[in-house]
Amino acid sequence: MSLTRETILPIKQGEFHSAGRGARFLRARLFSIPDEPLVRLIPVLDILNSVVVRGVAGRRELYRPIQSCLTDSVEPLEVARAIRHRYGFDEVYVADLDAIMHERAGHSVYRQLRDDGFRLLVDAGVGDVEQAQRVLETGVERVIVGLESCHSPDLLRGIVEAVSAERIVFSLDLKGGVPLGSSVWSSDAAGIVEVALNCGVRRLIVLDLAGVGAEAGVPTIPLCQRIRATHGPEIEIITGGGVRHADDLRQLEQAGVDGVLVASVLHRADCWLASP
Repeated sequence: MSLTRETILPIKQGEFHSAGRGARFLRARLFSIPDEPLVRLIPVLDILNSVVVRGVAGRRELYRPIQSCLTDSVEPLEVARAIRHRYGFDEVYVADLDAIMHERAGHSVYRQLRDDGFRLLVDAGVGDVEQAQRVLETGVERVIVGLESCHSPDLLRGIVEAVSAERIVFSLDLKGGVPLGSSVWSSDAAGIVEVALNCGVRRLIVLDLAGVGAEAGVPTIPLCQRIRATHGPEIEIITGGGVRHADDLRQLEQAGVDGVLVASVLHRADCWLASP
């Protein structure tokens, strides 16, 4: 099943405002599936040069300011507000590419979003305890420690011990299935997960950058299924990149995934769903 105007129901602008109803809205109206949760949907803000951009398969040199049916603005707070107004989401994943690529963390942006009522998961290129603490001091709920930025298991263990596992999410960063970690880490994705769990991590993001913005299906589903089968229900697994339609959400649920990051589909949905 593909997303077309004919396969989904028209809605009225601003029909859903209340926090927590966005996931049900997308499932029932956009994906044409039942109201009960399949996986938790988490909107993404990719921020580069202080504006929201659209990710393109991890090729950051091609990232350009987002074009959205929800708003003409590319300012992070305005884009987040537009998503919340349309879908009701108040939880947001922020990929701060200025921090990841250039070590220019947007602490003021995190504070703006928090002050406006958003709950944040933030990837700011954290690689040590001090960086993690600075991000958390802005009021974000959880800080992402990505394989791309954290150069050894010892650094990850130190962050978890200093901050607590509850507020840390480890991101298994891949590109085309290949881990993006330093040579200190294993070259095997499942092996890296094992090491991260031994460091005290209990929340994971499994993200293949090659799938971001591609809308070609979620490439990490088999790996997520393997992780769930190996480690059971005690850990949280989030993935994302490439979500197209209801079948993707069903496959994610069957793989044991708890949450999925979504971006492109949110900004195109208003065009598809606008009333005639």
